[in-house]
Amino acid sequence: MLAQQGTDAVIWQHASAEAHWLYVQGYDHATWKLETNLTAIDAEKQMVDSMEWDRRPLAVIVDIDETVLDNSPYQVSAIKHDRTFDQATWREWTDKSAAKASPGALGFLQYAKSAGCEVFYITNRDIREKASTLKNLQDLGFPDADEKHLLLMEGTSDKTERRERVKATHQVLLLVGDQLRDFDERFKDRGVNHGWDQLNDLHDSLSQYFILLPNPMYGTWRDAIQGKGTDAEKHARVKAWFEKNGY
Repeated sequence: MLAQQGTDAVIWQHASAEAHWLYVQGYDHATWKLETNLTAIDAEKQMVDSMEWDRRPLAVIVDIDETVLDNSPYQVSAIKHDRTFDQATWREWTDKSAAKASPGALGFLQYAKSAGCEVFYITNRDIREKASTLKNLQDLGFPDADEKHLLLMEGTSDKTERRERVKATHQVLLLVGDQLRDFDERFKDRGVNHGWDQLNDLHDSLSQYFILLPNPMYGTWRDAIQGKGTDAEKHARVKAWFEKNGY
C-alpha cells in the first residue's frame, strides 16, 4: 500500500512534460547563475592586486540521483511490483548503468567544463556502486567522470565533509541537487516548521550558489514525516501526521 501512495509522484517525475521542463528550466538558470558568478570573479580580479587573488581552480558540485541521472524507471518498477525502496533492487538497477541523463544536465556540465570549472559528483551511492556509476556517467559523456571527481558515501549520508574537501582545493561557484541537504546539512532537521526557517536563514547563499531540481518521489521532506522502518510503521506515522495537523 505504501508504494502505491507514491504513484502520482513517480508518474509525474517519469512521464510529465512539466517535470522535463522544470529540469530544462533549472539547468538554464544554473547556466545563468554560473555565468554571473564567473563574471563576479573577473570583476573582483580587476579590483584587487594580483597577489590577493584566490588562485584555487574553479569547480561546480552536483548530486547524481535525480540531479544528473534519472532513476524514475526504478521507481516505476517498484510501484509495478508493489514494493518500496530496498538496497538489493536498487543495486540491481545501478549495476545496469542504464540511467538516462536528466534533461539539461549534460549541456550544463559541458558548459561548466568549457568555462574552466571542474565538475565534482557528490553522491550517497554506496562505494560498491563506483564502477557502475562511473560507467553510466562516462557512457553519457559527462565531464570529469573519473575516480578523482566522484565522491561516494563514506559511512554517512551527511555530505558536509565531502563538500569541504572540494572547497579546500577549489573555488566552488555553484552546487546543484534535488535535496536542500545537497547544499547544507542543516536542512536535515525538519522538526521545526518543516525546515522553512533554514530557508530564511540561508536565503542569500542559496540564491547565489544553489540550484534545486524537482523530486517529489523521495527525500528528507518525506523521511521527516514517515521515518524509517517497516511499511506499516511508516504508514502509521503518516496517518499520525495528518491527525496531528488536523487534516
